[in-house]
Amino acid sequence: MAAHKTSAWPLAQAYAALIVYASLYPFEGWRDQGITPWAFLASPWPRWWTGFDVGANVVGYAPLGFLLALAWMRQATRGAAHQGSAIVAATLAGGALSLAMEALQTYLPARVPSNLDFGLNFLGALTGAVLARGLERIGAIAHWSRLRNRWFVRDARGALVLLALWPLALVFPASVPLGLGQVFERVEAGVADWLEDTPFLEWLPVRDLELQPLVPGVELVLVAMGALVPCLLGYTVMRSMLRRVSLTVSALAIGIGVTALSAALSWGPVHAWAWMSPAVQLGLTVGLALALLALPLPRRGCAALLLLAMVVHLSLLNQAPESAYFASTLRSWEQGRFIRFHGLSQWLGWFWPFVTLSYVVVRLSSRDAQD
Repeated sequence: MAAHKTSAWPLAQAYAALIVYASLYPFEGWRDQGITPWAFLASPWPRWWTGFDVGANVVGYAPLGFLLALAWMRQATRGAAHQGSAIVAATLAGGALSLAMEALQTYLPARVPSNLDFGLNFLGALTGAVLARGLERIGAIAHWSRLRNRWFVRDARGALVLLALWPLALVFPASVPLGLGQVFERVEAGVADWLEDTPFLEWLPVRDLELQPLVPGVELVLVAMGALVPCLLGYTVMRSMLRRVSLTVSALAIGIGVTALSAALSWGPVHAWAWMSPAVQLGLTVGLALALLALPLPRRGCAALLLLAMVVHLSLLNQAPESAYFASTLRSWEQGRFIRFHGLSQWLGWFWPFVTLSYVVVRLSSRDAQD
């Protein structure tokens, strides 16, 4: 039987994109400051730094080193020499990315390149790569591979990556619980600003009616679809009904937990469960019931149902406006740091449904979707 394609490669690429975003944010004010991009390497070490700075720079690059080393070790070639070279390659790749980011920060007045940051990033990549090698040696990676063989079909990495990113997308506060992909008003306003002072502004369609607030019944449907989507996504790559039940329970628990975390981060811990209205509770119940009813469906049928659920979800969600209070909350998130990754979580919240939609369309048109 052909080996699974590892999920480590796309996860490493996604994590590298996160590093680029966090390193170069806010992506404005670029200018030549008369300093060569590599000058920071010969500069004295920073006089002021904290333990948090050290830990953040090491921990920030450790997952990248881990994923890159794991991806290289999952290649067809085996043996200690190959696995040792995976550590070297992953460390050098992480170091090269850090070197490039620090060099580019020379052109951003809001950022300060640092040889200490570069050294700590390099150490972080090495630590992650060594950890991957250690887990490989004690058999933990092989155990995961056997577990994946039992639980998932051969080409499951796309769905697994999307499922891994789903909780991160939920960290971004949504106007409707589990309601990812509400972009219509943002896109409309962005296009209007882009076309301002141009004759093309008149080409922009004008809505005859303002977007109407959601009624409880529509909110119920949106919550139900939001809970159903990750379950169906997992069903498209899972082998048995019992394992689908485990995924359903886990997905709903994670979705509820991360939504509560997002509310706590946005409005304070005392408001962590304020979003759990009667309509939301009923929507979660309906979503669970629909997921259980879909358990016996073949994988291709689950993919088709997922496509329908996502279209309904995105259509209803983007017919509703964002409240002024919610928009104010988003501004604080867009300017936030650390857990909010300079607003990166909002991009996941906006685009996760559309990437998933594209994945499902491709899967439906491929032979791998056949049962």
